[in-house]
Order: sequence, then C-alpha cells, then structure tokens
Amino acid sequence: MADLHDEPHTLPEVGELDDEAQAPPVTPDARLTAEGTTRDGQDLADAVGTPLERARALLAAHPVADGYSGLPWAPRHLPWYDLQLGESAVATDVPRLREGHVGALLWSLHLPEGLAAGRAVGATLEQLDLVRSVIAAHPEGLRLARSAGQVIDARNCGRVAVVLGPATAAALDDSLSILRVLHSLGVRVLTLGGTSWAGEAGLTRFGEEVVREMNRLGVLADLSGASDATVGRVLALSKTPVLCTRSAARALRPHPDNLPDDLLAGLGAAKGLCLVPLTSEQTGPSLRDVADHLDHVRAVAGPGCVGLSGAHDSGAAHPQGLTDACGYPHLIAELLDRGWPKTDITLLTWGNVQRVLRTADFTARAVQDRRMPSTARIEELDG
Repeated sequence: MADLHDEPHTLPEVGELDDEAQAPPVTPDARLTAEGTTRDGQDLADAVGTPLERARALLAAHPVADGYSGLPWAPRHLPWYDLQLGESAVATDVPRLREGHVGALLWSLHLPEGLAAGRAVGATLEQLDLVRSVIAAHPEGLRLARSAGQVIDARNCGRVAVVLGPATAAALDDSLSILRVLHSLGVRVLTLGGTSWAGEAGLTRFGEEVVREMNRLGVLADLSGASDATVGRVLALSKTPVLCTRSAARALRPHPDNLPDDLLAGLGAAKGLCLVPLTSEQTGPSLRDVADHLDHVRAVAGPGCVGLSGAHDSGAAHPQGLTDACGYPHLIAELLDRGWPKTDITLLTWGNVQRVLRTADFTARAVQDRRMPSTARIEELDG
C-alpha cells in the first residue's frame, strides 16, 4: 500500500489548472452536465422539485469539504473496524460519507485532554501512524491528499480526500524543525494557541516566526479557540488565508470559541475561512440553528468566508439530524429553502476550501524562492 509519501496521479501545478479542471466531477446521471445544468440548459438547482432533491443534485457536483473530523483518535479503542463496509462504533465511515456527499475531510490530530506534559510530539506521531494504517486499510474509499491538486485527484478517482490537520501547536515542542518534519509527513493545518508563544496576549516574536515558516511550507493556521489578540495578529501577519475550523457566530451563541462580528469581518477581509461546526454547544440543538449561524457568517464575512465542519467523532454533541455525514443534504436543503443561491452553496461546500488550499500551495512556492528554512530558536527570540 502507498504510504504517506506516495503522491499518485500527479496533477499540474496550481495556476496551470483552469476552472473546469479544478471542479469535481459531476454525477454519472446523463441528465447533468459539467456546467451544473441539465441537458436542456435548466439550472441544476431548479432541475428537480423538492429542496432535498435539489440539495442532493448540487452536492453530487459540488460535494462537502468537511473541515474537521475526529476520526483519527476514535479507532485506537476499537478491537476491529471496517470503514469501507460501515462501522457503527464511529460516526464516520465510507458509506455515510458517500450518502452525505462528502468529497474531502480534514482529519484532526488534536490530542485528548489530560495528556501528560511532554507527550504531545510522541502522541501526534502515533496519530500519524494510525492515519497511515487507516488509509492503507481502506484504499477504495480514502486517499491522502497533500495539496489542492491531490484533493481533486482523489475526487476524480472516486475516493474521499483526507487532508491531515489540524494538529495542536504543542506538537511542535517550540521547534521549527519539528514543524518541518510534521509537514513532510503530510500535516497541512496547525491550530495556534495554548502555547507560550500564542496565548492571551497574542503572538510573541517566536510565534510570528512560526507563522512565517508555516507560510513558507504551506501549512495553514487554524485559529479556532485562539485568543482575540492572536487572531488579530495572525490575520495581519499571514500571507496565506487562515482557517477557523470550529468557530461559529458569537453574536448568536456566546461560546468562547465562536467569533465576534469584528473578527468575522476581519477574517472575510483577509480571505480566510470560518468553518461552522455542527455541534450543539457552539451552534444550537437544531439544524435550523446551524443554518442561522451560516446565514450570519455569510452576511458578516461574505459568501467566500464560510464553510462546514462536521466535528464528528470528536466527542461533541450534535444537532438533531446532523449526527453524522448523512445529514449534509438536509442542511443544504434548508439553505436552499432560505433562498441561498447556487453559487453561494457551491462555495460553502467545496469552493472555499479548495481556494484556501490552492492559495497555500501557491504562496509556499513563491515564498520558498526567496526565504530559506528558518533556524530561529525560541530562546533567541523570546528570551
């Protein structure tokens, strides 16, 4: 089986792909064309009657890129599992991903609370080893993706693309060398916060150097749970769009991980992406509550700044009807019923995540031409 370093079906470099090449394939249904219309030119969103039917038609062409899955930690406690045929012990398996039209997943490498101090690096490497085993055991359903192009490649091959991250910032052990090693193993998203260099006061000088090195590598910054000061500084410093993989609207629900309107507006201005979590604690107990948060984020930050995070297998409670990936068509149907245009929904499900991944790839290549790997040490910059 291919390991983490295999890169099958290499695609052209970012910038060489035209818009059609970057779009996911449409359903085999002969009624639909690659432009999202029926054969007689009718818009896909209006091709069938009910909102749920229209939602499934849209998702067949523009699947969900789910911004947060807790699956990597869940199987370690199971004596046996089969994600390809279906696994009732977890909330994520290949049949449910296909039923919910999920085309890509960000797999969280976050560590459980209460982990002994000093274990973050080793535990993260164990997570990566488990990910390698899970993907190798399910080659017909899952494929590791290290870039936006490889996400498209996996989709074109009928696989669910797996992007590694977010990982916790503690896994760096205050070392830029470890950041580069994690990147070489496939990690593409790092959650900032909870360290001496990214805390309530914002970024220290070493924290700023971490962000610069992440830009050079193509590792995206996840600001979920970060302090407002850290969010503001990263937005000003990063040359790559940032993510909030588990943040909803604080104006609707005052959860500390949710973002106030001023930061949502700043995130939108910086072309970042707020991935609204499907969790009862952050968004509310019903599907309509989640839709309210999506409405609010789209209104404040813009349609290019909103995405979805299932947060399944993370230990969080979920709104009714969204307990696993099967619920996505029902959520999209609710948005269609509220008048969301097709263009905004395709950005929400697939387009915004692809844009951020492509931008990270492009920025990394540009920065690497003029910046060598940083050798800075926390003792030198932060004393």
